[in-house]
Amino acid sequence: MARRRRGNLRYGIAAIVISFVLWGMAHGRDSVERGYDIPIVFDDLSDDLVIIDASDSEVNIRVLGSRAALRNLSPTKMEYSVNVSGAKVGLTIHEVDVTRLDLPRGVKIVSRSPAQLSVKFEQRGRKNVKVRAELEGVPPEGFQLGEVVIEPPRVWLAGARSRVLRLKEVVTEPIDLSNLEESIEKEVRLSPGSDHVWVEEEGTVKVRIAIEPVEPAEGEEDEGSA
Repeated sequence: MARRRRGNLRYGIAAIVISFVLWGMAHGRDSVERGYDIPIVFDDLSDDLVIIDASDSEVNIRVLGSRAALRNLSPTKMEYSVNVSGAKVGLTIHEVDVTRLDLPRGVKIVSRSPAQLSVKFEQRGRKNVKVRAELEGVPPEGFQLGEVVIEPPRVWLAGARSRVLRLKEVVTEPIDLSNLEESIEKEVRLSPGSDHVWVEEEGTVKVRIAIEPVEPAEGEEDEGSA
């Protein structure tokens, strides 16, 4: 009797395992639909041009496939590339062709958005401008701001020509003076303050700020000595 019970128990466990396997296989074959946002990248852009506007930064695709097939889809590793090697100044229209996307076997695209991508190009320009330290606040009582030296004092800006040519200077990130009781030297980043404009040599500039004690007025010195 005990032997028969152990046999029945084994058959019962086997039946449960088989049912789970069959359930997993059935659901693995079920077709499901999912949506993904794929980032857009622009390839082979001429050095003479700058992209100043694009109608979209992502392409949304909806795909259909089994759960097992979709598990092999890695949207974070995907991108939709647009070749703009022949672009000219002005607005261009590009058809969105998602058939070029590399998808796992068993996954197909059922829709995409947008159907077209508009991209606006402008001539690239450059300009040499001075650097200004963006100072905030004043030194504590008894101290005053002295000489401010920036190295380098000028930098080259590049970007969309119409925006670059309007700029006369570039400022640093803000530097707070309110707690300074001694001179400092600080490396700070630059902020062009305009879209599609950047500093040609990325990095920082050095700002030396002299903080000096306030000299008492002549009358105050006499009163103190008395």
